[in-house]
Amino acid sequence: MDLFAFSLAALSLLATPGPTNTLLATSAAAAGARRSLRLLPAELAGYFVSILILRGLLGPIIAASPVLKLALHAAVALYLVYLAAMLWQHGSREGDGGRPITLLRIFLTTLLNPKAVIFAFTLLPDGLGLLELRPWLTVLAVEIAAAGGCWIVLGSALRRGFSGVLGPRVGYRLSATILVLLAGLLGVHALA
Repeated sequence: MDLFAFSLAALSLLATPGPTNTLLATSAAAAGARRSLRLLPAELAGYFVSILILRGLLGPIIAASPVLKLALHAAVALYLVYLAAMLWQHGSREGDGGRPITLLRIFLTTLLNPKAVIFAFTLLPDGLGLLELRPWLTVLAVEIAAAGGCWIVLGSALRRGFSGVLGPRVGYRLSATILVLLAGLLGVHALA
C-alpha cells in the first residue's frame, strides 16, 4: 500500500469509535481537554509497542495457530468488559472527584486495541523492516495524535454542551456501554 492510501486508511480507522477513543473522550468530558491531552503520548506508545510486538514476535505464531488468535481476541474482549465495569462503577460514585482515566489505562487499552492488529497485519506494508517503515510510522504517529486530539475535543465539547443537563455519571455509563458493545463485536468477529 502506498503512503497516501495508507494515510487515508489509517486516519479512517483512527477516527472510528473504539476503546481508546472512548476513554479519551470520557476523560475530556470528566476532566477537560487540557488535562486529557497528556494522555496522547500513552496512546501513541500503546499503538507502537503493540505493532512492534505483533509484527516482530506474535505475527508468525498467530499465523500458525488459529487457537492462539482466538485466545488473543478473547483476552482483548475480556479486558474491554473489565474496563467497562470500572467505568460503570466509577459512574456510580457521586462526587468522588477521582479520575479513572490514567496514562497506564490508556496505554494498556491501546496496547490491546484491535486497531493495532489491523495496522500491524493489514495496513503497514509486509516485508519491510523498521527503518523502511519510517515514513509510514511517522504518518501514523501524526494521525494518532490528531485523531486522539479530536476525540478529546469532542469529549470536552460534550462536557460543555451537557453541563448541568447530564451529569458525569451518564458519561461514564455511556462509555461503559460502548466498551461492552465493542467487546461483543470483537467476540462475535473472533468466533465467525
